[in-house]
Amino acid sequence: MQEAQFDPKILDKIHQLQEKFKASGQDMLSYLEGLLYADYLTYWEYINLDVLLSLQQPKTSFKDEKIFIIYHQITELYFKLIISEMEQIADQHAISEDFFKARLERILMYFDHLISSFAMMWKGMEREQFLKFRMSLLPSSGFQSAQFREIELMATDAFNLITLSKRGEFDYHSPSDDLFEHLYWQQGAIELATGEKTLTLKNFELKYGKKLIQLIESYRRKNLWQKYMELESPSESMTELMRQFDLKANVFWPLAHYKSAVRYLQRDPVDIAATGGTNWQKYLPPRFQKVIFFPELWTENEMEEWGKGWVVKEIFGDEIQKG
Repeated sequence: MQEAQFDPKILDKIHQLQEKFKASGQDMLSYLEGLLYADYLTYWEYINLDVLLSLQQPKTSFKDEKIFIIYHQITELYFKLIISEMEQIADQHAISEDFFKARLERILMYFDHLISSFAMMWKGMEREQFLKFRMSLLPSSGFQSAQFREIELMATDAFNLITLSKRGEFDYHSPSDDLFEHLYWQQGAIELATGEKTLTLKNFELKYGKKLIQLIESYRRKNLWQKYMELESPSESMTELMRQFDLKANVFWPLAHYKSAVRYLQRDPVDIAATGGTNWQKYLPPRFQKVIFFPELWTENEMEEWGKGWVVKEIFGDEIQKG
């Protein structure tokens, strides 16, 4: 009789909870009692807003340094979202095309935001302020973003990421340690004068090297390309999504970065110090590194011209393109 006084929906939820806690050997009444004493959740507590807003700690008094910090923090959060989607694809057994496409479309959406957001850098900061406060941040560099390296290693067979001059010397079966030592971005942090690794690279390898080597090995059979190969007769739309990911990650994203570097850093090699010692002029443009996640999806001509059209239009302007 007493149960009849309760909303049937509430009773149904209570029965479901009872089965859930019974299956795990827990006492449902204890959890319900705890719920009585729990405070209501607030927005600022849920997203740790106070902590989040305290994470911007400029090293100088220049106001625009805060823009620089916040932009890079936002970038790393987008990288985290991309990695989350790639993990879902990698860990899905007997993956379906619909599942794959849904996650890949999210990844492309995140990259679209990343690419367009670079305007915050080249429109949002005074060049004079940047050149001054950046020198106080040495030898740190955006080059040290381990999450972007993770995205690369989760996307493709690692031998596709070998520096271009040695790419033909490695294959699927090459040891992870050897692959890591010759990844293309290692060449972006070599001192111009001595040919030695910069402190930027040494610090990065000390913190993340072991983790990235392990990632090469663990994703050898479940990176994005290997999961794509599991699909039975992938559709044209699926293939086009893979091509778009390749372009956004390896052409549009680095060139958005390059466009910002061109605006803020002089072309003289002496000023390479302002990027923590990385040789961005040789490292960022896709035409030099020709990093292509999925070479099997492109023609020889497309790979030969990798990134060229975007460089002409966005970096040098329409007039050169017409000429």
